[in-house]
Amino acid sequence: MPDKLFFASSNAAKLREFQGIGREHSAGGACVEALRGFAELPAFPEKAPGFAENALGKALHYSRICPGMVFADDSGLVVPALAGAPGVRSARYAGPHATNEQRIEKLLKALSGKEGASRSAHFVCAIALASRGRAVAIVTARADGVILERPRGSGGFGYDPVFLFPPIGKTFAELGEEEKNRYSHRGQAFRKLLNFLNGEAPSD
Repeated sequence: MPDKLFFASSNAAKLREFQGIGREHSAGGACVEALRGFAELPAFPEKAPGFAENALGKALHYSRICPGMVFADDSGLVVPALAGAPGVRSARYAGPHATNEQRIEKLLKALSGKEGASRSAHFVCAIALASRGRAVAIVTARADGVILERPRGSGGFGYDPVFLFPPIGKTFAELGEEEKNRYSHRGQAFRKLLNFLNGEAPSD
């Protein structure tokens, strides 16, 4: 396990989740830090059609600029009844500067009148790890759920308030930090990466 893993993102909410997962993973924990001066670094254009491609592109791009082990994620919500939208455009679904509330509002309008299986959805997370412009690992995970007709809960971020996770009957926004990290797509994917770095066999 490297001494530090550097997260290539300006998303503070994601950073907190990865740091929490790293602390919980083992007694010693995994030290996760944001790339210093990320906002001033040359940006990577996320134009790939898939989560894994975008994550890998980001990780390779920033690992060429910054020393150490650099990881990046691309994650989002996939709704089959909406032809996979919001998908890789989850953060830009209602425009580049939209709020979480505006994204949720657009999603609920798009699903208006749909019931049952038409409201099924899943979160996807792809994480890529790179060093000095070379890929080290790519992992993916998903969490399956249902889109509610109105938000529930005050935690989390993004689409969490309308994403019901059936096994526990709660939205991701109704979960505490440790509980969300246990079930979420991001928690599952990051644990896969940490297991890989610890030399453990991959698991589904």
